[in-house]
Amino acid sequence: MTRKNKGFTLVETLVTVAIFTIIMAGITLMLKEIFYTSTQQTLQVDNVDRARQDLFTFTNEVRNAAYGNDGSYPFNQASTSQIIFFSSFGASGTNVNRIRYFVASSTLYKGIIVPTGSPLGYTSAEKILPILTSLASTTIFSYFDGAFTGTSSPLSQPVNLNNVKFIKVNLPVIDQGLRNSTTTFLVSGGATMRNLKINLGN
Repeated sequence: MTRKNKGFTLVETLVTVAIFTIIMAGITLMLKEIFYTSTQQTLQVDNVDRARQDLFTFTNEVRNAAYGNDGSYPFNQASTSQIIFFSSFGASGTNVNRIRYFVASSTLYKGIIVPTGSPLGYTSAEKILPILTSLASTTIFSYFDGAFTGTSSPLSQPVNLNNVKFIKVNLPVIDQGLRNSTTTFLVSGGATMRNLKINLGN
C-alpha cells in the first residue's frame, strides 16, 4: 500500500514565503505613501489656517494701535521683514503692549512686552514665540499713507513713521503637501491704525 505525503515541499514553502514577502512589502510601501500624503496635506492645511489666524490677530492688533503707556508713538519700526508697534488688543485693563513681528530663517516670530512698573514702562524681557513656519520670503510688510485707495504703491524704505496709516502683510506659505515643493499659497490682508487714520474706511 502506497503512502502519500501531505503538506508543502521545501520549494513550495520558499516560493510562498517569497510571494508573501513581496505582497507585504508592497502593502507597507502603499500604506507609508498614504500616511505620508495624509500627513503632508494636514500640514499644508494647518499652515495655511495658521497664516489666516495670525493675519486675523495682526489686523486686530494694528486696528487697535495706540500710544504706549510710557507715551511712545503707536508705531516704532517699519521694515519689510519687521514691524514694531503698540496695541491695546489682547492687553489687560488699560495696558498697551509692545508688539513685534519679524521674519528669520523662513519663520515668522512674534514678540510681546507687557508694560510693568510704576509708571508703566517696557523694560521687562520680551516674550518671543514662533507663530508661522515655511515662509517663502522675508519681505512681508508694506506701508501706505492716508491716500491709499487699494492700488497705490507702498511707501519707500526707509519709511517715515509719521506717514504710515495703512499696513499690509503678505504671507507666502510654502505648499507642504508636496515633497520639495516651491509652490506657495499667498495669505494677505491689511489694516488701518484707527487712531492715526485720515480718510480710510476700515
